[in-house]
Amino acid sequence: MRLLVTGGLGFIGSNFIHVVLRERPGWSVVNLDAMTYAGNPANCADIEADPHYRFVHGDICDAAAVDGALAGGVDAIVNFAAETHVDRSILDPEAFLRTDILGTHVLLEAVRRHRIPRYVQVSTDEVYGDVESGESKEDDALRPRSPYSASKAGGDMQVLAYWNTFRTPVMITRGSNTYGPYQYPEKLIPLFVTNLLDDEQVPVYGDGMQIRDWLHAEDHARGILHVLEHGELGNVYNIGGGNPRTNMEITTTLVESCGRSMDTHVRHVADREGHDRRYAIDCTKARDIGWAPRVDFEQGLRATIDWYRSNEAWWRPLKSGEFLHYYKRQYAHR
Repeated sequence: MRLLVTGGLGFIGSNFIHVVLRERPGWSVVNLDAMTYAGNPANCADIEADPHYRFVHGDICDAAAVDGALAGGVDAIVNFAAETHVDRSILDPEAFLRTDILGTHVLLEAVRRHRIPRYVQVSTDEVYGDVESGESKEDDALRPRSPYSASKAGGDMQVLAYWNTFRTPVMITRGSNTYGPYQYPEKLIPLFVTNLLDDEQVPVYGDGMQIRDWLHAEDHARGILHVLEHGELGNVYNIGGGNPRTNMEITTTLVESCGRSMDTHVRHVADREGHDRRYAIDCTKARDIGWAPRVDFEQGLRATIDWYRSNEAWWRPLKSGEFLHYYKRQYAHR
């Protein structure tokens, strides 16, 4: 297959491209990325010379750039391009509306215009909102509670509207909290690990009892790939790791693994505005078509910590400049 992957210099997108090129011999990938702060060329530096890989610098909100990336034809588009960090969506909601909603619209129109056989929208379990008990299923009502999750829900609704109105050949995946290599250090695990490696404190929101289901990036990538190959058009598939943990459980593991102390290296800060308490998704539909996560959580987390410990040259340049401005803006007042 020939794929257009949008946002492929980001965290999950770059992991997806690596999985495709490694596990689907003969497939080719065009990577369209706007190279925002989280789009890191280093994430795909090791495959730049691969004849099955091509990078195109462009924004999914730019129809001409999308058409250019599609030149020569593709068999599917997989859309990872998005503003993704809840904290940043509270500081700057408008940027999320542009990429997550307008950008999705531009891609859907390109699918129609170029008659592309398959389109996968990569979404998030956060669109279901706070889940007090049980697990969210794909046909549950969407109840987003942050500007980020609202923008992702808006993109999802567009995708399903295009299916119902035009029979545009679309599918949606909604993944749980993802961890692994190449994740920009604003997110919990890479932020905490890199802070701890630098002998700095980590900021825990509120009591730290928020619950998230953790999914390794390669399992997430394989789940999306499996839906691309085996999913039914017009359908939504939850992709979860089955590893619910509180933020304090994760924090304790990270602090101990980095040889630091909970007493001196953990700082509880004022909770995030509108912070969802719990996410949980039912992944029966994905399992019914043959997907299941492979990576043991404890082993995967240890490997992730080791990756950041061994790849300081990757994350050190990121924790400067723009990041420091964001970090101060986000946490200084707390």
